[in-house]
Amino acid sequence: MRKRSRTVALSIVGATAFALSGCREEQVDAQAYPDLQSCKEAAAAGNGILTADDCEAAISEAQQLHVESAPRYDSLAVCEEQHGQGACGSEAQAASGGSGSIFMPLLTGYLIGNMLSGRGGYARSQPLYRTADGKFTNASGSSVYSGNSGKAKLGSNQFTKPAATVGKPPMTKATAASRGGFGKTGGVRGGYGG
Repeated sequence: MRKRSRTVALSIVGATAFALSGCREEQVDAQAYPDLQSCKEAAAAGNGILTADDCEAAISEAQQLHVESAPRYDSLAVCEEQHGQGACGSEAQAASGGSGSIFMPLLTGYLIGNMLSGRGGYARSQPLYRTADGKFTNASGSSVYSGNSGKAKLGSNQFTKPAATVGKPPMTKATAASRGGFGKTGGVRGGYGG
């Protein structure tokens, strides 16, 4: 059975940051994929923004960012409050040498941007995680998307390297609540929709 088209358009629901600053940030071609195979299929069909080799490099970068910068929690219950039932695993499962008492969301997709800064196609990527309400967010929690597949023009700031969380104290129920929950910290909100 064929899954729903992976090239569903991404629609930007709000761009408050741009409106408030009065200037427009550089926009880049972006595409989200739930997995490496989806990226490679889009590249082979000519529907993606990357080649199959670019897919591997970009997804490898996102996986490395996941290990370095994924939100970390002091319990599975706190992680699942932020990301949903069954959407978390231990740091030890995600990273060799990680702790079994620290929990991180599971990767549920990859957001890849084609940064054409005069050097040809240069891909930057971000890991995507499920939110408790079934949407998707990046490692910093600054953007929320309604799906983990689709194309759009996004601000280049969506591909800024997130702050490292490895080795830092994990979030507790209280610290996650003080942030308003992971993924609820503001920023650009968008959605994949058809």
